[in-house]
Amino acid sequence: MKFGACFFGWLTATGTAMLLTASLTAIGAGAGLGQDVTAGPASANAETVGLVGAIVLVVIVLVAYFAGGYVAGRTARFSGVKQGLGVWLWALIIAVVVAILSAIAGAQFNILGSLNGFPRIPINEGTLTTRGVITAVVLVLAALVGAILGGLTGIRFHRRVDHTNLDSTH
Repeated sequence: MKFGACFFGWLTATGTAMLLTASLTAIGAGAGLGQDVTAGPASANAETVGLVGAIVLVVIVLVAYFAGGYVAGRTARFSGVKQGLGVWLWALIIAVVVAILSAIAGAQFNILGSLNGFPRIPINEGTLTTRGVITAVVLVLAALVGAILGGLTGIRFHRRVDHTNLDSTH
């Protein structure tokens, strides 16, 4: 496993996820403003909106980590599965570090929590927790599958080059 290649694969995955999320958010906001959508219909169909949002998020993570695994596999040249796994492990390591820093810093940097006018999601905490845990598990698995498939796809280029060079020498 080439940790440098995996790190840059993780950076690629993170950047891709951010760009895709921002693009889809802008498209959604533009469509909502163009259609003069209010919060009433969204609140009435909260389960559907939540399910569609979760599916879109899973697709974004799958595509982003596929791209990250591809970069790691292509950069490292060998063992695409290990490189994809390395991209996923970098994501876990960074998530644990951020969680530890958040626990240490506590509420000092919770800017949104200190704003009184910040809108709240009209879902009870029990439902949000159960669905949130299920969504988080699916996202973690989607990231793992995407990274490994991307790593395998990334090394295909080198396999074709190696076979071409071997075939031309005979």
